[in-house]
Amino acid sequence: MEQKQNRSSFSGKLGFVLSAAGASVGLGNIWRFPYLAAKYGGGIFLLIYIVLALTFGYTMIMAETALGRMTHKSPVSAYGTFAKPGKKNGFLGFGGWINAVIPVLIVPYYSVIGGWVIKYLFEYLRGNAQGLAEDGYFSAFIADGASAEVCFLLFAFFTLGIIFAGVRNGVERVSRLMMPVLVVLSVIIAVYSVTRPGALAGVAYFLVPNPANFSWMTVVTAMGQMFYSLSIAMGILVTFGSYMKKDVSIEESTEHVEIFDTLIAVMAGLMIIPAVFAFSGGDPDTLQAGPALMFITIPKVFASMGLGTVVGVLFFVLVLFAAVTSSIALTESAVSTFEDELGWGRKKATVLVGVIMVALGTLSSLGYGPLAGVTVIGMQFLDFFDFLTNSVMMPIAAIATCLLVSRVIGVDKIEQEVELDGQPFRRKHLVGSIHRVGADAKLGRHGAPPRQSLARLQGTGADILRKCVIELLIQRHFFFRMQFNHGGSPLRFIIWHHKK
Repeated sequence: MEQKQNRSSFSGKLGFVLSAAGASVGLGNIWRFPYLAAKYGGGIFLLIYIVLALTFGYTMIMAETALGRMTHKSPVSAYGTFAKPGKKNGFLGFGGWINAVIPVLIVPYYSVIGGWVIKYLFEYLRGNAQGLAEDGYFSAFIADGASAEVCFLLFAFFTLGIIFAGVRNGVERVSRLMMPVLVVLSVIIAVYSVTRPGALAGVAYFLVPNPANFSWMTVVTAMGQMFYSLSIAMGILVTFGSYMKKDVSIEESTEHVEIFDTLIAVMAGLMIIPAVFAFSGGDPDTLQAGPALMFITIPKVFASMGLGTVVGVLFFVLVLFAAVTSSIALTESAVSTFEDELGWGRKKATVLVGVIMVALGTLSSLGYGPLAGVTVIGMQFLDFFDFLTNSVMMPIAAIATCLLVSRVIGVDKIEQEVELDGQPFRRKHLVGSIHRVGADAKLGRHGAPPRQSLARLQGTGADILRKCVIELLIQRHFFFRMQFNHGGSPLRFIIWHHKK
């Protein structure tokens, strides 16, 4: 009980919504969403993404947030409250540890990417738009260990400073400032982008669904994007839920986070797709540059514009804000775990997370320069951490959450927690249905679960969800490789997809 009394909290619904939205809106929203939309059908991809976010994504957000508020604990203890060792389904407690470890491993290399954003923003402020657009600039920069390391440390220490200040004075205050600015910048850049000559073709491709562009991989990829775009299976929502007051509506807050996340994703598409369409003469293949889009293709697009330097500054300020809000959420989740499990104060826990960030982040930062010859199972350090967290650990974490809710906690208890504000849970049937189908899909089971027979959900909808989850876990389209030529030698690396 003492832990609950001393635990920090958000000031109210707005604090939670902006902080959770900040966790959702990250690097993946700004640049990965547009190129995936372009590659997998444009408008039809957007439509499928929205449907998945409003169904499966919604239920996962609700479940993780409710779990955090029910227990007022970070992921390890939250899972342990219901899945106790030696008891039936006690093995599910490992899901809490996985949720806790994921942010600890992600935030170091995420900060490396954030450092790259700082470098590009600095160069645009210097008026070096043409230099950034030159072939080989990016590969030369990341190969320069000193420059990449300095940028990484700037980003990391800025994030740690915010976390050090606490939940209300740090996380919530920064989110209240950055998220409205992020929205305004998104609108400004999007308006400028769609008014370029030839850009309307890109707008139509992105917003108008064309059934001819549909494929099974469109569904799988949209599911993957939704999965991490909403910060599912990272321990973040459990942690933020533990800071939520009992009189705050979980359902309304979740709906606002959904809207915010989708809005930014759409804005990102309108910022990038029309501009690249105009730059390429309507060739959608240009958008399929993948991870290279933000650091190689976009600078070329901006350099071709009349106000390229100004737009470049605004764009990378926007990207930096998105990167910072996501890194704050990841770091806060890690700090909260050390506070709860080790009984440490915030300052001591923040210092420990900082040491881990600098150590692991330095390996990732130097992995394309001085440490390029050092690999783990054939991958550079950043590549390895990306693969481990996103291709291995996150699917397991999601499986554990679905099983914990459907088999141990019970959907009824989630519903009770959601209704504590006195308002009816309008979409409770959706939550119960999806969690049970999702749990069975992930287990590969086809029998009817108790209380709500799977037979009620047979047919196209259930089959798509089941197949989508299974295929997602198998394929994990979060892993992207690029080939560059650096100094006459192939430089092979992977740029992290996430936000987050």
